[in-house]
Amino acid sequence: MTGAKGDGLYRRVLGAAWDGLPIAIRDLHDGVVLAEGRARVERGTGLLARLAGAIVGFPGPAADTPVSVRFERDGAAEIWTRRFGAASFSSRQFAGTGRHAGLLRESFGPLTFAMALVPEGNRLALAFQGWRCLGVPLPPWLAPRSRAFEAETDGRFHFHVEIWHVLTGPIVLYEGWLVPVEPAARGV
Repeated sequence: MTGAKGDGLYRRVLGAAWDGLPIAIRDLHDGVVLAEGRARVERGTGLLARLAGAIVGFPGPAADTPVSVRFERDGAAEIWTRRFGAASFSSRQFAGTGRHAGLLRESFGPLTFAMALVPEGNRLALAFQGWRCLGVPLPPWLAPRSRAFEAETDGRFHFHVEIWHVLTGPIVLYEGWLVPVEPAARGV
């Protein structure tokens, strides 16, 4: 099931701050079913970094590869399936509740991360707030670190995601751009 324009997850989490986001960011998070573009991917080379990346399904290194993101509604949540060339991985995003109210939560298998959506000029940063494994809170000092943001550059949606850990070093960096190619009104 796809979402209708105007009731997207990010709009609900951000509330009044939604209207201040750049149009390219709002357009991508407001009822789009499929977006496509290009990306660059770097992967960590250490054994633990490669293992962590493989467990999540992160793509291999590429200087320039096609990328697509399919957004599927699952009740009030969204399933994001990212495809970089032939590799793909998925996550489930949903609004936090209780002590995570006002935060975006994202699950990769048994791991769930809580993030604040922070508007910063032409960017939307995703700031780590906590994590759990199988619902059990984990210590923040043990968490992977990330630098993630979305931005509008020259009227187009851009993304930047870096993930590393103190034990592994860099795990993955992927960045690029996307344009909506299938709005919800056309369906899947």
